[in-house]
Amino acid sequence: MDNENNRSVSFATKAKDYYQLIKFTLSFTVVFSCVVCYLLAPNVKAFDWWMIAILFLAGMLVTGSANAINQAVEKDTDAMMKRTGSRPVAAGRMSQQEAYTFAVIAGVVGVGMMWYFFNLSSALLSALSLFLYAFIYTPLKKINSIAVLVGALPGALPCLIGWVAGNDDFSLGGWIYFGIQFLWQFPHFWAIAWVAHEDYSKAGFKLLPADKGPTKFTAIQGIMYSVLMIPVGILPYYFGYTGMTSAVIVIMCNVFMVVQSIRLYQQMDVKSARRVMFSSYIYLPIVLLALLADKIK
Repeated sequence: MDNENNRSVSFATKAKDYYQLIKFTLSFTVVFSCVVCYLLAPNVKAFDWWMIAILFLAGMLVTGSANAINQAVEKDTDAMMKRTGSRPVAAGRMSQQEAYTFAVIAGVVGVGMMWYFFNLSSALLSALSLFLYAFIYTPLKKINSIAVLVGALPGALPCLIGWVAGNDDFSLGGWIYFGIQFLWQFPHFWAIAWVAHEDYSKAGFKLLPADKGPTKFTAIQGIMYSVLMIPVGILPYYFGYTGMTSAVIVIMCNVFMVVQSIRLYQQMDVKSARRVMFSSYIYLPIVLLALLADKIK
């Protein structure tokens, strides 16, 4: 009986470690945008739950692979920060070799699924996204704040991947949704970097646009990208991909993000940065679901 209990505890612990290794919540958010943009593709006429499940699984494998490589590479720096010190590789509960082995298997299987069940273009985009995040963005974080710009590319590619998986082309709609998620990441990520500035600085990460840390310049950059989100958010309606209802909702969400970014500029404190951060978390699912609801109504 004791052996069975020990095996049960061991399995639960290992499952929790892999949950952290793939950064499940982050991966889920990324794959959610991929699935929604797949359903927004004009060639996808109805909900095929089997294909949706396959796309979700393939996306989780590819994203989980990238996150596993990220944690294996950043083992020592993760161990230095409060918010990441308990991750399995950083805490020593999982070896780098195990993380890399998982990453290779998950990445190959995920990309292979995209090719087999959807098309070669979406598979190649998935592989590109994995490569950019794991091998370009991850090491660049310690070199220059341009890492945020580079990281925004694999962060937005899931929208294009979903569109290409559904439509089998690189038509305008996929690039519009890519653009929405690309711009959204700047106020989102800079707010996170603002809140966690001390931790990031301790680990040697250079993620804010100003070398001196949270400054007015950083806040202005957040406002600029939030403002840019407004015209880009109107494009799905302008080009006839969705209707007026979603356009109004998207505009309202974009204005809300601008207001929060302006408040950060005015108050220049962690509380305001955290408000921008949580607003951005809410923004993306509301916008994507509004666009999808307008298509299927």
